[in-house]
This record gives sequence, structure tokens and C-alpha cells, in this order.
Amino acid sequence: MSEGDAFRAETRQWLLANCPSSMREPLRNDDDMVWGGSRIVFHSEDQRVWFERMRDRGWLVPGWPRAYGGGGLGPREQRILEQEMRSLGCRQPQYNLGIWMLGPVLLEFGTEEQKLEHLVPMARGEIRWCQGFSEPNAGSDLASLRTAAVRDGDDFIVTGQKIWTSQGDKADWMYALVRTDPAAKKQEGISFILLDMKSPGVSVRPIELISGRSEFCETHFDAVRVPARNVIGGTNQGWRVAKRLLEHERAAMSKFTEGGAPTLDALATAAPYLAAAGPVWRDRLAAALMDQQAFALTVRRMQEMLLAREDVAPLSAIMKLVQTEQESAKYELLQQIMGQRGLTMDGKGHTADEQAVCRLWLYTKSYTIAGGSSEIQLNIIARRVLGLPG
Repeated sequence: MSEGDAFRAETRQWLLANCPSSMREPLRNDDDMVWGGSRIVFHSEDQRVWFERMRDRGWLVPGWPRAYGGGGLGPREQRILEQEMRSLGCRQPQYNLGIWMLGPVLLEFGTEEQKLEHLVPMARGEIRWCQGFSEPNAGSDLASLRTAAVRDGDDFIVTGQKIWTSQGDKADWMYALVRTDPAAKKQEGISFILLDMKSPGVSVRPIELISGRSEFCETHFDAVRVPARNVIGGTNQGWRVAKRLLEHERAAMSKFTEGGAPTLDALATAAPYLAAAGPVWRDRLAAALMDQQAFALTVRRMQEMLLAREDVAPLSAIMKLVQTEQESAKYELLQQIMGQRGLTMDGKGHTADEQAVCRLWLYTKSYTIAGGSSEIQLNIIARRVLGLPG
């Protein structure tokens, strides 16, 4: 037996022994998701058990070095773990924007002191992070941001506003872009800073969405004092750090159907309605399922290319665009197949699937905007992958 085969067998045995059976079922709603942080909530004992066992093994972040709370796995071992978790249907033990996006950036750009201060509690699921990038007049044109950070001794004084701050009302810390040199060209006067959400002068207000959820927030900073040591990558070097973080964000958003968010099996959900819907809808559902399978195979190909240290930049550029558009289109199709029965969230006389389809149909509209709109992604692909003129 090869070393890889031995690790696979050991990993599968450990997962079978430690992942409760209820944690091997598809996500159905928000209560099925455990968000790490100082105010972590478990909706079942099995959630707590699964979280703590993965945390104690270092597998909340299996690829991070052990010195920073990770599992110390190499790329191939990490790939095997992901394959075995997917094979058994294991849910993610926790969700945390810090782990998906900020962690890899800190590993690359952070000082040793910053890594020890922030990565270790992040790896243990003790801190919940949110992202402070977009502003009311700086969304797609992010470099136009105006939230100011003025140096005052060992601190920066931050004043301004962020919007569409996902989970901002529940977060412990924020990683944010601020303008530290208003006289410089807009990309050159930006810094990347870490900010404690409990700091005096921080206020957060949820923004209610059409789906009834209030995941997004607006955040105001009224002369918030932030230690200068919380700047990552150097003062006025934030644009370089932010570009790298956005690569990780788009990769994370391309995994919505791999345990990243509640979703429904399209075929199982549509089956009771197909007889009445007619052949054209069966054909469209079959096409959607084929697209879904093609995307899954592309993800696997990209992961194998990463293991072989091949360039995956062209592929990764399309992943967020394709996955979010596919997920949005899936619920549009399910809603059309269900007809009026897919247009309610009140539960009166409607099945759980019908309510879920309506809620997710509305919510997935945000997928094609959050993390970079589809239009912006198409521009990036046109310029950076295809080399088309502006």
C-alpha cells in the first residue's frame, strides 16, 4: 500500500468514526450552517461534536502549518481529505470568511506577529470575520473608495462607510480597505487593515433582502482608532493585498454546491412536478444537470492541475462566474417547473421544498453580484485571460 493509499484509508476510517450521521446530510437551511466566532451557535449536539473533533485535529484548516493552528497537511493529503469528505457527504464543520479569504493572505503577506495573533484563533473557529471593501460609491470601481485612515501616533483614525458587509452584525473583526494617502493615484493610496468590530465608533445596520434574510449590512466608522500594527502588507500597499484576497474570494464562491451554502438537489426536487410540467422542462432540467456535472469535472481538473503546480489562472477566472450563474439559473428553472407552488415562503399548504425553492430563488440573485458582479467577471476574463482590447 502506497503512502497516499494509507493516508486515504486512515482518513476515511477517522471520518466514519467521528462525523455524526446527521452531519453527512445535505444542508437544508441556515441552521445547518455553523459559523465560527466568539458567539458561535450550535443548533444540535452533533454540530458541536463535529466542530470540536475537526478543530482538535487541526482540520478546520487542514493545509495551514501546525504552528498557526492548522493540520499541516500537504496539497495531496488535503486533496484526499476533501475527496473523502465529499464521498461520505460530510458537511463543512464551520464557515468563516476569515479562513476562506483572509487566512491565505495573512500567510503570504502578514508578519510573524500578525500570523500568531490572528491565524491561531481563526484556525480554532474563535473569531468571525467580515469584509469591508465596497462603499456606496465604490462597488465595481472599488479603487474609488473614500473611507479615510489618518495616522495619529501609533494608530490610524478611520472615518467613513462600508456597505454590503456580509455578516457584519455578527462579526468580531473586519478586514478592510482604507485610503491612507488621498494625494496618491487611487490604487496607490490604499491600505489593508484589520479592525476590531467592538472598537468605539463602529456601528452596523443590517439591510433586509427580498428573500427575507439580512445577511448584508452597512457599517459606519466614526473616528475609530485602529493600531497601525494592524496594517497588512505595508501602508499604501493594500491594493496588492486586496487583489490576492479577491482571488481567494472568487475561488470560495465557486464552491457553493460543495458544502458552501444550502442548496437542493435539482432532480430530486423537480421530480414530483415533471409529469405535469411537460417535456420541454424535462429537457431543460437535463441540460442544467449536464452543465452542473461538467462544472464539477472542471473543478476536479483544476485541483489536479494545482497539485501538479500547473497554471490554473485562466480556469480560476471563470469559476466564480460559471458557478454563481449556474446556481441562479437552477433555481429559476425549479421555480418555473413548480409554477405558482414555487412562489411562497409562508408555509401554508406548501411543502418544505417549495418554500426552500422560493427563498433560494430570491437569494441566489445576490450570488451574481457578491464578490464581483458577473459583468465585472466577464471584463476580467476578456482582458486578463483572452487578451481582448479594452
